Amino acid sequence: MADVSSANLVNNGNELIEKGHTLNGYRKSCWYEEEIEENLRWSFALNSILHTGASQYQDIALLDTKPFGKALVIDGKLQSAETDEFIYHECLVHPSLLHHPNPKTIFIMGGGEGSTARELLRHKTVEKVVMCDIDEEVVDFCKSYLIVNKEAFSDPRLELIINDARAELENRTEQYDVIVGDLADPIEGGPCYKLYTKSFYEYTVKPRLKQDGIFITQAGPAGIFSHTEVFSCIYNTLKQVFKYVVPYSAHIPSFADTWGWVMASDTPFVLNADDLDQRIKQRIKEENKYFDGKTFSSASTLSKAVRKSLDNETHVYTEGTARFIYGYGAAAACKLNQV
Repeated sequence: MADVSSANLVNNGNELIEKGHTLNGYRKSCWYEEEIEENLRWSFALNSILHTGASQYQDIALLDTKPFGKALVIDGKLQSAETDEFIYHECLVHPSLLHHPNPKTIFIMGGGEGSTARELLRHKTVEKVVMCDIDEEVVDFCKSYLIVNKEAFSDPRLELIINDARAELENRTEQYDVIVGDLADPIEGGPCYKLYTKSFYEYTVKPRLKQDGIFITQAGPAGIFSHTEVFSCIYNTLKQVFKYVVPYSAHIPSFADTWGWVMASDTPFVLNADDLDQRIKQRIKEENKYFDGKTFSSASTLSKAVRKSLDNETHVYTEGTARFIYGYGAAAACKLNQV
């Protein structure tokens, strides 16, 4: 759960109001604070709060942060930051598309920010991307404020659907080369945890994949202490549905943790680092900032402790036995006013 606070602010009901102006000639900073665990908080200084709002499903904020640039916060959880979102989105998108022999049609579950679509549309083979997000207000918000994704939203290959991803996949008859899960984390009270379950993967996702199809999902924190929240059981759940499952992770500075993804298919993943680099040169427009063959080799070589934990994981994610990352499904929006 996140908050915006400062030693130079006072709480007046639901508003944060600045008091005073200087301390020894210097203005104190306003701070963003996120409660990562019960006894652990992560905070950083803000230049300003650019926008706050609330949709039917989620609270939304766009912050101008000092260390990470513009940052999107939904339901009290930082979703992406300007300076390092490329790490998350390159890791989410490129492994699956590069391992696929000829990815043409892609379905994104979630992804309202537009960054996942941006990375997908850099692939020369891609002919159609369907982005299905449940929250139209979040999509409109990101269209207005995240200029970096303007071209992606206007690309004629992108079909934007406002709907629940589960319902949309169940109602469609076409199949896809790759399905990408760019969903919010499974948070208790949040809208997305049912889209991490075995039944969803088995009866909704898998039937919508073509032969050689690949499913890739973000899978929450994957650090040495945090990976048992949801990462390990999402991995184990996908192992019950697909023949070949690859977990991998990378450090995201603005998340204050290592983050995890899981890639799954009934076709084996056989490319080595050189093969991936060759496909990057052939298929992707412009140069990646983060991802290449050696990066994926490193990312998919998890630490001994995490490997052992994943090997021993027995929990299968269902609606009745769901696990959640620490946090809540809603957070009060804060306003900062000058007086």
